[in-house]
Order: sequence, then structure tokens, then C-alpha cells
Amino acid sequence: MSYFVTGATGFIGRFLLPHLIKRGEPIYVLVRKKSLSRLKKLKTTLNDQDLIIPILGDIAKPNLGIAKSDQTKLKNKITHFFHLAAIYDLKASAEAQEASNVNGTLHAVQLAKTIGAECFHHMSSIAAAGLYKGTFREDMFDEAQDLEDPYFRTKHEAERIVRTECEIPYQIYRPAMVVGHSKTGEMDKIDGPYYLFKIIQKIRKVMPVWMPMVGIEGGYFNIVPVDYVAETIDYLAHRKGLHGKSFHLIDTKPKKLGELLNIFSKAAHAPEMAMRIDARMFAFIPSVIRKGIVNLPPVKRMIRHVLAD
Repeated sequence: MSYFVTGATGFIGRFLLPHLIKRGEPIYVLVRKKSLSRLKKLKTTLNDQDLIIPILGDIAKPNLGIAKSDQTKLKNKITHFFHLAAIYDLKASAEAQEASNVNGTLHAVQLAKTIGAECFHHMSSIAAAGLYKGTFREDMFDEAQDLEDPYFRTKHEAERIVRTECEIPYQIYRPAMVVGHSKTGEMDKIDGPYYLFKIIQKIRKVMPVWMPMVGIEGGYFNIVPVDYVAETIDYLAHRKGLHGKSFHLIDTKPKKLGELLNIFSKAAHAPEMAMRIDARMFAFIPSVIRKGIVNLPPVKRMIRHVLAD
């Protein structure tokens, strides 16, 4: 048994590799020439005992740009092909997301077929559902709605490629919003709920910790720590009878924005919200009054300041 991994030096890949290393089998890792030093540093950190073998290539090229000699070397040796390489940055351009998420997946599917891999494991996202209203089940795909956002659209299209063009068995994983390690807190970028930290920091500077606050309850945020995602993928990949299925890697008891703010505030020794107001209550206020309040100069300055942060 051998593994092939794209995106191995990425955030999720770095935490999946230790699980694969424990299985004691060769792990072929796609890497660009300029990233070899980064992989070497990761190998040292993981103490991989030479199980990790770099394969030069590029997800932007057909068959991932892997040399014919390497394709021959990998032929019929790969049991699990993990495709993790993608852009997870909502601020990335539509063109960059198209090239990485869509074309990269197409090229990965091509290579998996070329080398005769036994199973293709695709890292998708709950974003593939778009802004679907209601419960989006694991057996749903075409029902996705409102895919205008480039990230939603490219993650949906990438999953479609796997479903329609992958000629070998596949499994699809849709994690929720991935945050840092549950024990160390390690994270690779500021995104999602991390934007709340600066707001909490500013409140802590001007308010004593015992001061009860009033805030908005907000909608649900489904977040999962990266170590949970990596461990679950490793577990599901090695279970039998799961080919052709999709899996939601989520928190089954998601928390609302207000709950998350209180959790973060408690950890930061900042005042917590003793009362949280459901934003839907503002719908009962006449629109003329709402617009009047929003257009007040102090309110407009506050909104601009928060949005800038």
C-alpha cells in the first residue's frame, strides 16, 4: 500500500501526514521545485523516517505536470490518492480559484487514472452547497443554490468533476469552516471567526471583565479544528465499503455567533455578553426608523470602523 498526496504542505495536509506516517507505508508527495525546502523542513518536523518521497509537479498542468518517468514509477502502486491542494482563501481572485480548485482537480483526476490509483479522496467543502436554505444532506449535490461566489462555485465544480469524470472509486469530504488545532491552536491564516478577535481585543481595552455586555445572537457558525478533520479523513479513507460516498466533517452542535463571541471573550478575559438579541427582532422596527438610525453620523462612523477591521 502506498499514498499520493497533493497539498501535503498545506494546512490540512500537514496534519494528515502524521496519520499516514504511522501506517508505515511510502507517501509520495506532489511538490513544486521551489517548495522543496519547505517540504524538507516539514519532513524534519514530522520525523518521517524517509517515508515521504517528493514528486516534482504542478497542479496547473495536465497530469499534475509529473514527468513520464515518475508516472511509470507510480503505476499501479498507489492505494489512496489524496487531493488536498486547493485555494481556501475567500479573498483570492476568481481566476486563481478557477485555476487551483477546478483545473487542479481535473488534472489530479487525470493523474489518478493514469497511474491506476485504487481510490481518489477529494477534499471538497460545505461551500459546495452554496447558500442552500435548509438541511443539505451528504447524498445531495445538484440541489446546491446561489453559487455566484467564486469560492462556492469552484468548490462545487471541482466536486462535479470528481463525480462525473473520475473513473476510479472515489470518496468526498466536505469539512465545515476549518480552524486551528484543538490543543495547540496552530493556524495558518486569519480567516472566518478569527476576525472577531480584534473586536474582542478592543472591547477588553475599554471595558472591565466584569462589565455585562449586550450583543446580537447572530446565525450559526459551523467550525471544526484541523486535527479533527485530518483524523477523520484518515479514518474514513481506510474503512471498507465507503466508495462513492460524501462525508460532512462538521460540528453536529454548531454555535451561534453570540455563543462564539462569549467563548472567545472568556478565553481572552474580556467582558461577555450577558444578553444577546436576535437580529430578527429588528424587523419589527419600522424601516423609516431603522434607516434614520443607520444614517446618523456616529453610527455610520462605527459601521465603517467595524467593516474596516
